[in-house]
Amino acid sequence: MLSKKPSTSLLPSAEASPQPASHRGIALALGGGAARGWAHIGVLRALDEADVRISMIAGTSIGALVGGCYLAGRLDELEEFALSLTRRGLLRFLDFSMSGAGLLGGMRLNRRLMGALKDTQIEELGRPLVCVSTDARSGHEVWLNAGSLVLAMRASYALPGVFLPVECGGRRLMDGALVNPVPVSVCRAHEEPLVVAVNLNYDLFGRAAVVRMRASEADQPGGALPGDRETAVLASTPEERREKVGIARAMVDAFNIIQARTTRSRLAGDPPDISILPPIRDIGLSEFHRAREAIDLGYSEARRHLSEIDRLSRSLAAR
Repeated sequence: MLSKKPSTSLLPSAEASPQPASHRGIALALGGGAARGWAHIGVLRALDEADVRISMIAGTSIGALVGGCYLAGRLDELEEFALSLTRRGLLRFLDFSMSGAGLLGGMRLNRRLMGALKDTQIEELGRPLVCVSTDARSGHEVWLNAGSLVLAMRASYALPGVFLPVECGGRRLMDGALVNPVPVSVCRAHEEPLVVAVNLNYDLFGRAAVVRMRASEADQPGGALPGDRETAVLASTPEERREKVGIARAMVDAFNIIQARTTRSRLAGDPPDISILPPIRDIGLSEFHRAREAIDLGYSEARRHLSEIDRLSRSLAAR
């Protein structure tokens, strides 16, 4: 049993009081993106190699998972796990749920990933971590900044229709990407002077447009977007597979649109100082077996921004 429940708050906790700017590094906002989120590992590797100090992390969905493991000193284990996944091997971590709340219960995957962190509290990490989630009943944005690290990360990546919601503090929590896909606003609320965002959804779609067309019956366009080849093992018969994959594809398309449009809206009003944009459009939400590719792309893109990060850090320290 976990000793504490994480707090749910719309404001930073008292423990995360602002520090003098001269003693800070960068605040990282790690965005959601499911399998594309392995790119966060590469970003963190590049920053560590360059001795860039990270003062806090705000993470949404897989951004919360990677950020939490990093601050807990478990990034090596997470990377090893990610690189061990194969298309076929993913099946060992899926437990199908008949509850109707999610296709996957997620507990087998949870046990495999989080076993070493079950007693870790967010307050023990040494630097602030905020895992962004969504209250399924009210639609409120929820910031988990204290309590069980495992529970907070699970609540942040509980993708609707895929993973079961997480009951926490009297709330039913699900994926934070529904309300804040790239949580720059969380870092700003902590009064961080230099915020670096890792946006995994910037190139999924172009700018929003209005299409005028005639409503008429026609052949439906076929083909999938690059990377959106959902696994066909969600059912036992060919007919069930086709139906399930159709449902999964619809959920993936809808979630991609929600993340992309919400990200544009949120970042337009509260932009980061630096945006790291790994070119990972071709990696689908469910293609966790492409970890090596995602990590390498995140690493390369982060290295491109090191001089800019150094320049802005020096400028702030000189003030």
